[in-house]
Amino acid sequence: MRAGSAKMPEAAAKRVSPDAPPLILASASRARLAILRGAGLRLEAMPAPIDEEAAKESLRAEGADAESLAAALAELKAVAVSSRHADALVIGGDQVLELDGTLFDKPPDRPAAREQLLALRGRTHRLVSAAVLARGGARIWHAADSVHLTMRDFSEDFLDAYLDAAGESVCESVGAYRLEGTGVQLFDRIEGDYFTVLGLPLLPLLEVLRTQGVVVR
Repeated sequence: MRAGSAKMPEAAAKRVSPDAPPLILASASRARLAILRGAGLRLEAMPAPIDEEAAKESLRAEGADAESLAAALAELKAVAVSSRHADALVIGGDQVLELDGTLFDKPPDRPAAREQLLALRGRTHRLVSAAVLARGGARIWHAADSVHLTMRDFSEDFLDAYLDAAGESVCESVGAYRLEGTGVQLFDRIEGDYFTVLGLPLLPLLEVLRTQGVVVR
């Protein structure tokens, strides 16, 4: 079995067109892969061969805002993998966190995650999730969505207990939290789509996959 692939349950396979082109997620994100497989898609995960940090630094130097940064990075990933797998449909995704005009990256370690969560505490930030679909080395579709999230004014004792419980996973997401886990306890209010918080504008993506013959209508 190839890396990143898995046998689908029979019930899930029935939701996929038998004539569907191969589907690839151009990402190492376990969260995005879980979302897509949970929706019944049969796909392979393949990290994109790009220098994401260099691309991000260049785009920021050009003054890219949250939407354009997320969309550009998603496209770079999708096109890079699509160029090597011309017969496949390739999904690229990216997510950017913005707080009062400041863009945040994934924290590199626990101290950085703690500092970031303290900066977000008691305030409302915005998550922008973008998705791109590519084929034959070119983008054929894209979409982006944003969500506003308000963190509660939690205590530092709670924060340290949360970091202990979350472990290394706090470094795997741009906000240092996973809404589908204990990270939900950080919040007072969330305005927007749940799947956008997890990392993909899923419903628009599923609709375009239906038009491409991947998902049975």
